[in-house]
Amino acid sequence: MGNTTEVARIHSTAVIDASVELGADVEIGPFSVIGPHVVIGDGTRLGPHVVIERDTHIGRDCRLHPGAVLGGDPQDLKYTGEAALLVVGDRTVIRECVTLNRGTSARGRTEIGTDCLIMAYAHVAHDCLIGDNVVIANAVNMGGHCAIGDWVIVGGVTAIHQFVQIGAHAFVGGSSAVRKDVPPFVKAAGDPLRLFGLNTVGLQRRGFTEQERAQLRRAYRLLFQSKRNLREALGETRLELDSAPHVETLLGFIERSERGVTL
Repeated sequence: MGNTTEVARIHSTAVIDASVELGADVEIGPFSVIGPHVVIGDGTRLGPHVVIERDTHIGRDCRLHPGAVLGGDPQDLKYTGEAALLVVGDRTVIRECVTLNRGTSARGRTEIGTDCLIMAYAHVAHDCLIGDNVVIANAVNMGGHCAIGDWVIVGGVTAIHQFVQIGAHAFVGGSSAVRKDVPPFVKAAGDPLRLFGLNTVGLQRRGFTEQERAQLRRAYRLLFQSKRNLREALGETRLELDSAPHVETLLGFIERSERGVTL
């Protein structure tokens, strides 16, 4: 094992490739298996029966629960064995039986941010990008190339189509089917998915001021509750609220969407 510290605690039944790099105070539980070219940061804990297949970088103070499988080959018929990574940020918790696949040549990596919680039986496919402070609840399944912004919460048993983007601070209810992009700052749920207003409670908890929330409420009404088509509503919203940075974030997300946005 490369650069393994003397203070790492490794159970005698764990199997670890010689190329693995372990930080200080790492703990590896019984029957865990760590393949080649894996880096594990200081203070990270692996429970029993964790598998890290290969080419995976895990940050500091992460928690990997029993049965999690990280760094598996992409489930993509176009994958031909090219080198690609899985990167997991600091203090992220990976619960039981989660599967996180590496990237492909399309993006080169799958990336999970810092301070995330990925709950049991969730699946994050190849080339996905998940921001910081994201909560993915039990049995969420996402296709490849998804992008999920900071502070997003996705309810359990939700399916997310490949290439879908979910904007920062959005809340997606459980048992939903996400086929189009979800704008930032909103609540969405159902099958078919539809919007249910701003994520007001979440925004308040995260320190958005009353003025910022009022601006976003006005933008939401103009964009999604008026009789104008979306193109007209975008123009009117920008004209009325052009000095509001969070509103501009919302408008820019909608304008850049390639799959179309949930309404």
